Amino acid sequence: MIKIYFAGAISAGRELQPTYQAIVDFIHERGGDVLSAHVAKAEVLTGESKLTDSQIFSRNIKFINDCDGVVAEVTKPSLGVGFEIAEALHCNKPVICFCQKGIFLTRMLTGNPAENLSIHFYEQQQWQRPLEDFLQSLRNKIMRSS
Repeated sequence: MIKIYFAGAISAGRELQPTYQAIVDFIHERGGDVLSAHVAKAEVLTGESKLTDSQIFSRNIKFINDCDGVVAEVTKPSLGVGFEIAEALHCNKPVICFCQKGIFLTRMLTGNPAENLSIHFYEQQQWQRPLEDFLQSLRNKIMRSS
């Protein structure tokens, strides 16, 4: 089973929570284990408020280290999501970012030449095909290394 770290804005705003949930559900339906599925939950702020900043940081770093790849929805600018993407790339984890069309995305992502980073601009559910391809590439990588 592939392990995915899902990144999406929490304290920066929850407007995209239904999209986050759709992405996490899509991954689950395809047999993926989303280590950070709590990010997609409507009540995530309640759960996060019970943890210290240090606990959240340690948990997220562990999840990033344990995952096979990172899926990030980056439409809503978030310092935390940006940090998590940078950490994943530093750990040589494959990262796929999704951003709604028409949004100006930071050039720190769009200008990043990392081979294990891909960015897709989407309308409505157009993130599904690139995500399916990303998940399949992770499955193939795991099979080759077994």
